[in-house]
Amino acid sequence: MNKLLSGFLITVSMLFLNTSCKKVLDVGPYNSLTDVTTFTSPERIEGAVNGVYDAAQSGFYAGGAVRGYPFGAASIEQGDMRGEDMLTYVTFYHFTYEASYNTTTANNDYMFQTLYSLINKANLTIEGVTGAVSQGIISSTLGNEYIAECRFLRAMAHHELLIHFSRPYRDGNGDKLGIIYRDFGINSDATSALAKSKTRTSVADGYNKILADLDFAENNLPVSTSTAPAPVNAAANKTYRTTKAAAIALKMRIRLHMGDWANVIVEGNKIVPATPVLTSYPGFISQIGGWKLETTPAIPFTTAGWQGNETVFSMRNASTDNGGVNGALANMHANTSIGGRAIIRISPIVYNLPAFRCDDLRRNMMGLVGSGAAANYLTTKYIDATTSTDPAPLIRYSEVLLTLAEAEARQNGITVKALQLLNEVRNRALPGGPGTFTVPPVNTYTAASFANTNEFIKAILDERRIEFIAEGKRWGDIHRNATDANFTTGGIPAKIGIGVSTFAMYSCGAGNATYTTAIAAFPYTDYRFLWPIPLSETQTNTNYAQNPGW
Repeated sequence: MNKLLSGFLITVSMLFLNTSCKKVLDVGPYNSLTDVTTFTSPERIEGAVNGVYDAAQSGFYAGGAVRGYPFGAASIEQGDMRGEDMLTYVTFYHFTYEASYNTTTANNDYMFQTLYSLINKANLTIEGVTGAVSQGIISSTLGNEYIAECRFLRAMAHHELLIHFSRPYRDGNGDKLGIIYRDFGINSDATSALAKSKTRTSVADGYNKILADLDFAENNLPVSTSTAPAPVNAAANKTYRTTKAAAIALKMRIRLHMGDWANVIVEGNKIVPATPVLTSYPGFISQIGGWKLETTPAIPFTTAGWQGNETVFSMRNASTDNGGVNGALANMHANTSIGGRAIIRISPIVYNLPAFRCDDLRRNMMGLVGSGAAANYLTTKYIDATTSTDPAPLIRYSEVLLTLAEAEARQNGITVKALQLLNEVRNRALPGGPGTFTVPPVNTYTAASFANTNEFIKAILDERRIEFIAEGKRWGDIHRNATDANFTTGGIPAKIGIGVSTFAMYSCGAGNATYTTAIAAFPYTDYRFLWPIPLSETQTNTNYAQNPGW
């Protein structure tokens, strides 16, 4: 792929050309279809929708490689490498990890390109499905469901762009420079010219359009894939196709980034009961879709748990279609003893976090790589380094609960409901847990555990860091809280140096860290807090304004 093609020109060239026959959700060979024939039968239309998921799971990379861009693996890996809780042991991710990227470095460049490629595929499919409905090829109900899936993926892609290439919403209530929100397909000279005429709007404009997409998705997606039409209703698609609960959960995330606590609560109340079951675990079971926590933190990361009760939405990877040896989640994270490369490891910064109890069962989801003084901890969440089939966990019910807990605390303080939500996640990781709300495990949190509301909110934020180790959520939290006077990291945090982490640096529950940070922090005001718009875009689309400082 010629890197000098702009993001939108790449999407045109890749959408309908016969680039490959790989399929993540095996319903038909969409890549070989032309735009003339794609939407002429129900089967071909289903294949086109499947193609949007494929663009989300495994877009292109330099030299024709596939590394799980944007959401098959890369969003997780880049989200962690931008933060401080995971480290790269070799220089594989050093541009992102050290914030030494520029307008041509591959990670930020291909994230930008593949996100817009996904967006264009979604837009063209929306237009094609709309036309098919008007011609009576499929019903309006089915058509709206397909459009809702595309709009969900389009919204998720635009938000990923916003957290990497724009300042957070809470900096000026969305008045900073956002992105170009593309809501039409590009497949001709005319639409290419129209795309080139567009300019960046405000962050608030982007968020408003994301919410509109997700409102439509919520109203038109099925409660579960089992209620969707064939072949979507196959059991294997339980977490791999979007549902009503996934749309609501993503809206909760968007509202959280906006600091719109009241509406996080409104959305959360749709999929989290007002009152939990007190005498059994889990206490919270979603009214929509029946989503709930598994009884142990490890279950979602087993082959049975991949399609279990907790993962509301994930990106499927297959043995024939995955991020490969240089991108797949297990290949990057897993121990060399099971065929992984152990490049991404757990940083002593989060391992030593005082809130992370030494007897927390989530420490059992870590393993040692290396031996003696050179040993480091890594995650064992990703288990298949042989065929690289681990799905990318994008929305888990634990995120829903912690998001609602944070909004409740910020809006109303230390309430019974907020405590219950936090404890629902934390208690299952305590010895003797998960217990019930009637008979909780020892060391469960109570209102007396916190001197004030800020201490409570910090506990929720720490819980997110612990619960989502190696799931790519750290950068999103750094980004959204960057201007929060009480909870900001001040910008890009300082990090452990590359290749220098030793076993002596890891000390659970330590009050004083036993490590030094060789990679300096960057303040929020530094231009490197944002990724630059790639040169591949600005050279061919002069209306896509560069971020200041680049």
